[in-house]
Amino acid sequence: MPRTNRTATDDVGFLLAKASAHFNALLLDRFAEAGFPEVRGSFGSLLVPLFEHDARRVGELAAAARLSKQSMTGLVAACEQVGLVERERDPADGRAFVVRLSTHGRRFQTVAERVLDDLDRELRDVLGTRNHDALVKALKGVMEL
Repeated sequence: MPRTNRTATDDVGFLLAKASAHFNALLLDRFAEAGFPEVRGSFGSLLVPLFEHDARRVGELAAAARLSKQSMTGLVAACEQVGLVERERDPADGRAFVVRLSTHGRRFQTVAERVLDDLDRELRDVLGTRNHDALVKALKGVMEL
């Protein structure tokens, strides 16, 4: 299908990428201000599923984050290196590992939830509740493509 006479700044892909980058930059700045400068944007794909349900296998985390097991394994290693998570043998299957938040990771969870709530409130203030809710619905739709 031919493109209309839109500029790059009207392109949905461009807007999604730039909005995501800007939102992540705001998050990382606020995390650093709160004493967690080691947190990277990519860590959210591991940490958010652990915030929802701690102590999960890598495969479960990968499915929840919509990533490959290999990608999730790399994220686990990176988060483990900075002390946010720890791995332990799965008591139900000694060949597998369970990933859980460390004490440092649980402290970060409190900060992350506050920062995310603050940014969500700011977004609602800028967009209004109706547009905010429509944005959430639209982004979920994009994730289902």
